[in-house]
Amino acid sequence: MIEPGARRAAAVTRSGKVGVIGTAGTIKSSAYAKAIKRINPGIEVVTRACPLFVPLAEEGWIDNEVARLTAQTYLKGLKEEAVDTLVLGCTHYPILKGIIAEVMGDGVTLVDSAEETAFTVAEILGKKSLLRPTSEKGNHHFFVTDVPAGFIRVGSRFLGERLGDVYQVNLDDEAHEEEPAGEDKQTAP
Repeated sequence: MIEPGARRAAAVTRSGKVGVIGTAGTIKSSAYAKAIKRINPGIEVVTRACPLFVPLAEEGWIDNEVARLTAQTYLKGLKEEAVDTLVLGCTHYPILKGIIAEVMGDGVTLVDSAEETAFTVAEILGKKSLLRPTSEKGNHHFFVTDVPAGFIRVGSRFLGERLGDVYQVNLDDEAHEEEPAGEDKQTAP
């Protein structure tokens, strides 16, 4: 996810000032800053950890006063630094894209690293003639190590549709027995 997001950020920045938001671990790793600098050493990269964005996204609190105040607090320094491009460096952050865009303002381009990765994968598959024909409907199967009901709730919010075929797996078990999360196994949030 890092390289496609970094490439897009380097391509769209007008001022050469790029912000990156992510979890504490992502920001501490400097992975995005290093990748952007490899592409264009002249770009100034300003980073900010935004750990509360993850539980806000998972809870579905994406357009309320709590989300707005959290975004204002986290993003204040990036606005003051006058970044013109902001990389959403966590898979959860795109669900908060609306509130992030509102807080950052019209002059800031948001780069969704997950979306850029999907474009890159589609391009690679297309070049190798490996894309599924659009006339064929695909199937989705999800494998999780946590409780499927939680993943179904959050995943449905992210993807905008109810998820089926969610299997819980145990990575410590050599047999890797898969247990489908049927209707009778799901619990209400």
